[in-house]
Amino acid sequence: MIKAILIFNNHGKPRLIRFYQYFAEDMQQQIIRETFHLVSKRDDNVCNFLEGGSLIGGSDYKLIYRHYATLYFVFCVDSSESELGILDLIQVKLNYSLCSASPQVHYILQEVVMGGMVLETNMNEIVAQVEVQNRMEKSEGGLSAAPARAVSAVKNMNLPEIPRNINIGDINIKVPSLSPF
Repeated sequence: MIKAILIFNNHGKPRLIRFYQYFAEDMQQQIIRETFHLVSKRDDNVCNFLEGGSLIGGSDYKLIYRHYATLYFVFCVDSSESELGILDLIQVKLNYSLCSASPQVHYILQEVVMGGMVLETNMNEIVAQVEVQNRMEKSEGGLSAAPARAVSAVKNMNLPEIPRNINIGDINIKVPSLSPF
């Protein structure tokens, strides 16, 4: 099972982080730092598999990674995962998809991995689902239109009349008039 997917640059700055096992936020930051330290000090011509760091489970877990130009793609997996299968996933599927469609990285990753399990490896299916997501966003006006839609929805709401005077025992409160949008 995949425990985490970490993508960071050559300086250790996280670009995409997904944990499929709960870790407190400070522990996640330590795992990211330790993982970066472990993979960045290795030569490019050595094996792309190594034992997980002490923070993510030690020898029971493996780090499978690939370094492309300025990015490290790292999968933290348990012993049930195939190293070559994960490396193939990084090399063929994710690197191409993530580098060619950076705004859609999260959609692509959600189509490929869910809950720590690889769900889909067929690139045609992945691309088709990302295109469906894009069409849905465009038909809804995307995230940038959300504030305008929210204001429009509030304007069209039929709200009851707000009381102008509130009397509580001997206390009389006058509510100022609120101007409509």
